[in-house]
Amino acid sequence: MSNEGSSSSASPVPVVSNFIADEIEADLRAGRYSRPVCTRFPPEPNGFMHIGHAKAATVGYGLAQRFDGLFNLRLDDTNPTKEEQRFAEAMASDLEWLLDSSLGGRVYYASDYFEYLYECAKQLIEKDLAYVEELDPEQIREYRGDFHRPGRPSPWRARPPAESMRLFVEMREGKHRPGSLVLRAKIDPASPNMNMRDPILYRIIDQPHHRAGDWHIYPLYDYAHPLSDAYEAVTHSTCGKEFANHRPLYDWFLEKLELVEPPRQLEFAEIAISRTILSKRHLKALVDEGHVVGWDDPRMPTIRGLRRRGFPAKAIRDFCEALGVSSASPGMVDWVMLEHFVRENLNKTAPRVMGVPRPLKVVIENLAEGESLEFEAENMAGDPSFGTRTVRLSREIYIDHSDFMKDPPPKYYRLAPGRAVRLRAAHIIDCTGVVEDPATGEVIELRATYDPLSKTPGKARKVKGTIQWVEAKSAVPVELRNYDALFGPEVDEFDGSRPITDFLSPTSLEVLKDALVEPAMVGAEPGTVVQFERVGYFCVDPDSTPERLVLNRTVTLRDNKFRSIFR
Repeated sequence: MSNEGSSSSASPVPVVSNFIADEIEADLRAGRYSRPVCTRFPPEPNGFMHIGHAKAATVGYGLAQRFDGLFNLRLDDTNPTKEEQRFAEAMASDLEWLLDSSLGGRVYYASDYFEYLYECAKQLIEKDLAYVEELDPEQIREYRGDFHRPGRPSPWRARPPAESMRLFVEMREGKHRPGSLVLRAKIDPASPNMNMRDPILYRIIDQPHHRAGDWHIYPLYDYAHPLSDAYEAVTHSTCGKEFANHRPLYDWFLEKLELVEPPRQLEFAEIAISRTILSKRHLKALVDEGHVVGWDDPRMPTIRGLRRRGFPAKAIRDFCEALGVSSASPGMVDWVMLEHFVRENLNKTAPRVMGVPRPLKVVIENLAEGESLEFEAENMAGDPSFGTRTVRLSREIYIDHSDFMKDPPPKYYRLAPGRAVRLRAAHIIDCTGVVEDPATGEVIELRATYDPLSKTPGKARKVKGTIQWVEAKSAVPVELRNYDALFGPEVDEFDGSRPITDFLSPTSLEVLKDALVEPAMVGAEPGTVVQFERVGYFCVDPDSTPERLVLNRTVTLRDNKFRSIFR
């Protein structure tokens, strides 16, 4: 495949010096490649892209940017029993959103290379470097041994190349049943590296491919990966450190097939995030069993889920960059670190509105029915470029239940009987009375008066508390979905001995159907993120209708845990 085409655009993923960049610089100085630096991101399209993929993708993309090179997305669609085109298309779309950059048509599929991979396998057979195996899977495992017991040669290892070639062609033609034959590389049955013990290259799957059509044999990842890299003119193949023991096999294929200027595999430590599972097998089970509403559930660690929750792409990139690129594992990264970067980003970009998650009615007794006062509120405090909006104070307003306490402790600066507080952008009010439900004693309404001098310079008294509020007549009813971690902290010790559903958190979602926001939110499009002052950041969900907004809580306003960990 030609290496001509669009390179990635201006970098949103800066790369500081790291050991992989140093290796690439050394290769360039040595003249190892006569073509541009080219990296790639090769996920399997059997689910949606998740936060772990984001780390791998931003590393490869950032390196391509640093060296003014090329970046490929290659979907490793070599198993038709698990993969779907919708996953491939979603991954391409999510990656462009994450990188804030077009892939410029550089989206490829391993299935595009099936004929090439098949011909390479025939070359290995001709060189007596591959043979058709007739042992069943259990026998193959027995002959391969384990980490404590060396393998031994298969009785079919000495099969003549011509016979292996005939059988391999018949495998492709669908003349043998699944599991009856496989193609194996002829390397070293007793190698201390298990990956080199005559690994399987092809297996029979009697199922057509959704893109490639009528195939009966499908390559294994360890075989397809290096040859796909070479076919795409990739120079540096970055991957997780768990593939370090696979590198000798990667290099073996490239060497035996005598490929010119072969790519290099370079491994870095991937991430583990607290209270998060990144296995697509487990994520798929959560979707299939209905524990979440889909791959884009805002509690899911998928890019679709995070985007629906309101996480900005730049915040995810900043998080990945902060983790760095290292050959040593950083250990478990706390999820609050990602939320920190979300807050840092939204604090500069999300306009402010007022909302009350749990409304409590307040009647301002010195405002007559039909009387109202108007005030200008900044859409972003201290940044006039965001403009202002008009808020209206009338006789009936709502505050949040959390901003009132009947019997407050010392140093309580919100509203209480006989105490005053400022309404954001408006007047100070004094609480003059409390109305309770006679049956339950629950506070259902407050009485107050406003101070007409509280907006007059030089005459306004000072109060320590400021709270958000909405006017009763113009307030917009919304459904708030307060999201938290999908799993409890015990999932960090997950070892597979218990079902993953045992670790689901019962508090991962709280739905408030009676919340209110100011009318500035009317007509907000899905994906719009705002800050509810003193509450948190919220994103308009696609479930919204013209009649009723649905807002997802992206993150709370602050998290002192992050400050204590990283200060």
